[in-house]
Amino acid sequence: MAKEYAFQMTASNVRFGAGVTREIGMDITDLGANRVMVVTDGNLAKLPPVANVLQALEDEKVEYKLFDRVHVEPTDSSFQEAIDFANSDSFDAFVAVGGGSTIDTAKAANLYSTYPADLLEYVNAPIGKGQPIPGELKPLFAVPTTAGTGSETTGVAIFDLIDMHAKTGIAHRRLKPTLGLIDPNNTRTLPPMAAAATGLDIFSHALESFTALPFSERPLPERPLLRPAYQGCNPISDIWSAEAVRLGAMYLPRAVKDPEDEEARSWLILAASFAGIGFGNAGVHLPHGMSYPVSGMVRDYRPADYVGDEPLVPHGMAVILNAPAAFRFTGEACPERHLKGAEMLGVDVSRANPADAGKILADAVTHFMRELNIPNGLSAVGYTSDDIPALVEGTLPQHRVTKLSPRPVGAEELAALFEDAMVAW
Repeated sequence: MAKEYAFQMTASNVRFGAGVTREIGMDITDLGANRVMVVTDGNLAKLPPVANVLQALEDEKVEYKLFDRVHVEPTDSSFQEAIDFANSDSFDAFVAVGGGSTIDTAKAANLYSTYPADLLEYVNAPIGKGQPIPGELKPLFAVPTTAGTGSETTGVAIFDLIDMHAKTGIAHRRLKPTLGLIDPNNTRTLPPMAAAATGLDIFSHALESFTALPFSERPLPERPLLRPAYQGCNPISDIWSAEAVRLGAMYLPRAVKDPEDEEARSWLILAASFAGIGFGNAGVHLPHGMSYPVSGMVRDYRPADYVGDEPLVPHGMAVILNAPAAFRFTGEACPERHLKGAEMLGVDVSRANPADAGKILADAVTHFMRELNIPNGLSAVGYTSDDIPALVEGTLPQHRVTKLSPRPVGAEELAALFEDAMVAW
């Protein structure tokens, strides 16, 4: 099998600054668009970030229709509802105001209204057909209101496939937003647990990207068009991921403790975009792959600070609950990178034994989990050892990410990882 010899860096277009939200109307008119679908959720629709976007559109006399039915942790049916809304009118641009759920929903609405197809047509194989997006999409402007997903920088849209009780997604460079407007003012309304869960997603995005299988170890694609967005760790992604970890470690606890800490909020939302640029071109691996069934199979857990009464393990929480076990497992594959990750989190590794690299990184992650009051492992969100076969079954199809693990995994290894993840400390 021929090995990959190249990696491709796809740039992300972002604008950062307190107050940049009010520029979005001008951006849209400058592109020549005049009818916009604004995508958000029912809670945010009542809050200042959406009000500021709508005012900016009105100031520029841009026509819009508001879709405010985004599902937190989107599903195939909630994606389809947004797609149907997009198809009901002649929109020439999209605006997403919210977290990763909202931005991903807008990506799907843009894709399937531009190139109509069965929902599974573009979904990652082996769950879907994994067909490449055939052409350019309409302009999409992303206004993130959380600091974590980095979806404003990535060509990925994630959703729950209800029948499988697991997450899957669409990954293609053409899904990337036209512009991400990163405005720290928009995270002021984020409650503490949501800030912690999304913020720890920054850590995991960046650490998984940094410790992923090297791009040169992946199979060579038949054509450049088939080179995936998730390519494996590479020198450019490493730079963005490393800085994201450093900034997250410095500012996440402060931002969770005090939403009025403007410096912490500003650096944290920027760190989320840094991590997005890093993993958007390198990929993530086991913590994310294992997180999808954890979110999809939730029975009755409901975290503090989240609106609604449906059972929910938020994405960032589902990821970080698996991260310590995953890093203990992958540490032996690239100990120097795991030690570097721990060092970026503030650990003195000058005398560390490389054989302990995975544990050292896992302990560093666990330290932040405890400080931010994250549940103590999968058992704390309602899972038991009896759930492990189903959790493994939900993880095995996630080839897009599991095959980027620096250490190969099968069903037996995954079962042991889920058992280890039941209790974090």
